[in-house]
Amino acid sequence: MADNDLKNILIQENAGRPRLTPFLLIILLVVAGVAAVVLSRPWWEKHGNRAAQPLPLPVPKQMPHTPQQQSFQAICALASNKSLEEARQKGYALLAQTKDPALTASLETLLGQINIELILSQAPMPEKEEYVVKAGDSLERIARKFKTTVDLIKKSNALQRPVLHPGDRLRVFKGTFTMAISKRRNDLVLKANDRFFKRYRVGTGKFGTTPVGTFVIAEKIEQPPWWRPDGKMIPFGDKENVLGTRWMSLQATGATDAVRGYGLHGTWEPETIGRQASAGCVRLLNSEVEELFLLVPNGTSVVITEQ
Repeated sequence: MADNDLKNILIQENAGRPRLTPFLLIILLVVAGVAAVVLSRPWWEKHGNRAAQPLPLPVPKQMPHTPQQQSFQAICALASNKSLEEARQKGYALLAQTKDPALTASLETLLGQINIELILSQAPMPEKEEYVVKAGDSLERIARKFKTTVDLIKKSNALQRPVLHPGDRLRVFKGTFTMAISKRRNDLVLKANDRFFKRYRVGTGKFGTTPVGTFVIAEKIEQPPWWRPDGKMIPFGDKENVLGTRWMSLQATGATDAVRGYGLHGTWEPETIGRQASAGCVRLLNSEVEELFLLVPNGTSVVITEQ
């Protein structure tokens, strides 16, 4: 059979068949429309009348189930609403009552945040005294009078310049800070007038090399140089300098053996905080040693224990 005859036969057969393509497309469109209406019905039922059906309030993942936990939630709400002094007093009362370690840790964290916000601001607090600047006063003189730091007076009173004028009014911290460092827990508890103020995580010396006993802060240096064991001085900013941004040297008191070269300082290795990883000094995060540096004056008592 010739090729042209075969093509003619195929064309005639195809021409005799009905064309179903448009009909099938119409059926598919109808089916798709019905499906869309059915599937969208729950959405319309759920969202069609928002005014009549308000959205439900979020439910906390874990509702407080003891009176003390409920009290803690109420204290957090006070702090969130900036009722800081009321939150602080109720927080201290609950801290004295609870025996729950988890709640104690949460309370200490919250109280630490509240205390720092209060002391670094112009807000009143029982540990602050209203002071009227007199002729001849300076920030240094006022700091010595109240046994505080110039930096804290400036920060808490939002002073942009160190110039004072007679009649100026300041709020000055009049409390006494003390520090207690635990080598076992690798933490530092800051107290004001013998009451908890804030807890900091620290790093201590390898193999128990951090000395124990009673000490005072003897010298404070910003951007400190570091003296290597071989006597070479490594300036601040050198990658070999391990002291971070602040240095506070320790001087032994009472029956504690004299020490040399030990102190509290920052670190460029935050992963070492919470571990025994230093050459014997107590290290903190740079941001936290800067905070302590601002708060505590020379002469501040430091007690270091094994436990």
